[in-house]
Amino acid sequence: MPKVLIATEKAFAGEAVQKIKSTLDAAGYQHVWLENYTDVNEFHKAAADAEALIIRSDKVDEAVLDAAKQLKIVVRAGAGYDNIDLPAATKHNVVAMNTPGQNSNAVAELAIGMMIYMARGKFNGKSGFELAEKKLALYGFGWVARYVAKIANGIGMDVYAYDPFLTDDVFTHAGVKRLTAIEEIFKTGDYISLHIPANADTKKSINWSLLSLMKKGSTLVNTARKEVINEDDLEKALLEIKGFKYISDVEGDKVAYFKQNFADRVFFTPKKMGAQTEEANTNAGVAAAKQIIAFFEKGDVSCKVN
Repeated sequence: MPKVLIATEKAFAGEAVQKIKSTLDAAGYQHVWLENYTDVNEFHKAAADAEALIIRSDKVDEAVLDAAKQLKIVVRAGAGYDNIDLPAATKHNVVAMNTPGQNSNAVAELAIGMMIYMARGKFNGKSGFELAEKKLALYGFGWVARYVAKIANGIGMDVYAYDPFLTDDVFTHAGVKRLTAIEEIFKTGDYISLHIPANADTKKSINWSLLSLMKKGSTLVNTARKEVINEDDLEKALLEIKGFKYISDVEGDKVAYFKQNFADRVFFTPKKMGAQTEEANTNAGVAAAKQIIAFFEKGDVSCKVN
């Protein structure tokens, strides 16, 4: 039966490990674990005879694919997959997949939690603000954004969203108002939450031309990717937009500078924490294992991203 390597520099939670093992054992699949490794050469060596690979934030690049001569499928346990070199995977005839939706609630809860934390002045004992009746504008309306919208609607926020790839009924069903241009997001929201991938079109796209449209006292929330932010223009926004705040689950290159100079108006999680819950760990890990089994047993490539 196929040999599955689970290579995680940042290990799965204990419950997730047990359920992944149980899922693969039930299918009769061999599994090998490389957890908390510190040298990428350990990864290359372990991948040499693996036919399937489960990763988290681990990078699967040309070097890994060259080392993994038997590899047929790699699954990223999570929604984002920019840590996989997709063209290289295709060149090596390796199917790349993600596990869409499995981490969504965890990331959404973190986004709302950070909004509350900043609205209350980082719990500094002084009067803050409520989220109820504030306008929330979502840039991208995938699974995470839909969970954010669900929670925000429950709080009593006025929710808007922009996503050019979806039909009107998706927005209507979620109880949000559809925006028809990117600029509308930044003009509308008291809170703007980013849910876009990092690709050629979006990298550094959150720039001054958009940030300059934001209201005084507004907050930008980033649980997406650091690469989408133009950090020089973010600095300009912090300097020139009165009361503007930035809260992020991803640390960019200038994080130390921002913390030092705008301590009361920025917040960064210690490391990317959106999917760091027991439930999300388990959901994504088990989904990855099941997708590998379905791939080998049924030829299922429904979650293929390359």
